[in-house]
Amino acid sequence: MLSNLDNEVVFKKAFTDKIVFQCFVKDVLGLTIQVSKIETEKRFFPKIGNIDFELDIYAETVDKRICIELQKVQYDYTHDRFLHYFLMLIAGQQLSSREYAIGQTVHQILVLTLPYTLKDLNGRQLTDEMLVTTFTTRNAAKVERLLYRHSFVTLNPNHRDPNTPQSVKDWLDLIYESMHNPQAPSINLQNTGIQRAAELIEIHQFTPKQLAAKKSVEQARSAKIVGEEYARWEERVRTAKKFYANGVSIEIIAASLEKSIPEIQEMIDLTAEHYRKPFW
Repeated sequence: MLSNLDNEVVFKKAFTDKIVFQCFVKDVLGLTIQVSKIETEKRFFPKIGNIDFELDIYAETVDKRICIELQKVQYDYTHDRFLHYFLMLIAGQQLSSREYAIGQTVHQILVLTLPYTLKDLNGRQLTDEMLVTTFTTRNAAKVERLLYRHSFVTLNPNHRDPNTPQSVKDWLDLIYESMHNPQAPSINLQNTGIQRAAELIEIHQFTPKQLAAKKSVEQARSAKIVGEEYARWEERVRTAKKFYANGVSIEIIAASLEKSIPEIQEMIDLTAEHYRKPFW
């Protein structure tokens, strides 16, 4: 049985393994690399830019020509936040005011475990399995000139795209199946990296300390979900009361909030001191 890769303890256990990390990078970026070490909760001193940011998983190749950052996100997010991380890794290579050379190629891979709530600049909802951001330089004739190889890749196993390379799909299948079908996952065990990752996240491969950390993450997430549900409920109570005070009928309020008439009546009858009572 696989452990859930949506849990940061499980995710880091799998992807801080050098074999898994290098196979993943090969399949996603097409790069054959050898990393010296893989760091977690990577921070930079002195700070880069105005935000003191922390990277989930960070590695550099042994020749220090390439640095790769891997982030897992399980919540709604602002794409700009991770774009900032990406750009700061590039900007941080300026060693002095006289030296602007970018000695390292920076690659960032962002793994999302929830469907997008992100829209593009035209207002279209994103439903892409894979997004790749790069720097493109063109001359006046629109001929591309290769100046930089930096890339920012976003992966989301909740969306399917027939154009996504199979090598990438295999990893997204591993992530998705660990979340939704852990007892009988349909994954490509012919891939060395995926086979090793699957072995590492088998439930019996975790020490008591790792299991405790894993459980702590799950409890924190549950508490967050309950808190968010309560906030939504409280907002509906306020809305129902406001509509009712302004003469809107209970039937219309119920239809607007997609609740039954008895539920709306109960919300309207609540007094302020009852708002904080457990609703679950």
